Amino acid sequence: MKVAVVGSTGLVGGEMLKVLSERKFPVTEIIPVASERSAGKKITYNGNEYTVVTPEKAIELKPDLALFSAGGSTSLEWAPKFAEAGITVVDNSSAWRMDPTKKLVVPEINADVLTKEDKIIANPNCSTIQMVVVLNPLHKKYKIKRVVVSTYQSVTGTGKKAVDQLMNERANGTSEEMAYKYKIDLNVIPQIDVFLENGYTKEEMKMVKETNKIMRDENIKVTATTIRIPVVGGHSESVNIEFENEFELNEVFDILKNTEGVIVVDDPENHKYPMPMDAHGKDEVFVGRIRRDETQPKTLNLWVVADNLRKGAATNAVQIGEYLVKEGLIG
Repeated sequence: MKVAVVGSTGLVGGEMLKVLSERKFPVTEIIPVASERSAGKKITYNGNEYTVVTPEKAIELKPDLALFSAGGSTSLEWAPKFAEAGITVVDNSSAWRMDPTKKLVVPEINADVLTKEDKIIANPNCSTIQMVVVLNPLHKKYKIKRVVVSTYQSVTGTGKKAVDQLMNERANGTSEEMAYKYKIDLNVIPQIDVFLENGYTKEEMKMVKETNKIMRDENIKVTATTIRIPVVGGHSESVNIEFENEFELNEVFDILKNTEGVIVVDDPENHKYPMPMDAHGKDEVFVGRIRRDETQPKTLNLWVVADNLRKGAATNAVQIGEYLVKEGLIG
């Protein structure tokens, strides 16, 4: 099984390599891929050194699977070329997510939509992934009418430049490299991605549209506010869920405790609840602060945390690859 990682020198690409190794994905040859300016660099995978190649060279090497995390423009240009060569692409950018001809997949929820013909598969937005992993089992039981979500997102979601900005500000009070328009240390920025005509940001509308597509239900109403905070290593979300059917709180706990990929951390008496520092480096989605909304019926509040570079990006992409292998759809 030859696996190419496109964007291997970036934050998510590096995490993909780590996750492939940790999860013992059946790799016989790794092909690290990046732009012309990074070609020739060396990366290490499972103790062996590999030379970074260009996308053009990678296609010639005929990988079975290509994990893309190199930005939307790169994906739009190169994913179709890989696909035309018979290579299955799992793309982590926003380029293909809302394309009606492409599948948008969170394996625990909708991997069954995949077929051998799917040569470009979209990996959802990080903040959407962690939310739907928790929403889906509850939707099956109680049918969700409406979701109100506020996110508190790590600087790692922006990339290395943002991490450098935060660390420089923390060390020196200022930073020459600016990923954001404003200082991020000791601050909160209520904007992720560009503003759209409706006053929402692109990130907020991604959460709305992607949730409907992944959960295969256009009737779920979602409204989002996405916020950048000075944290490295995980996204947090406050989620308010209105159901069509009544629920019992103890049953909600049982459902979530028995959901694949979810860990319940909810012990208020002992101050136990999910935090980014605890989710960092882990593949699971953590949920806590589970309580009834006392202002209206059939409504639940909860708090969701996950490492955005892991389940929010790299791990989800690798899990899609694992499903493809298990079902004989590649290789």
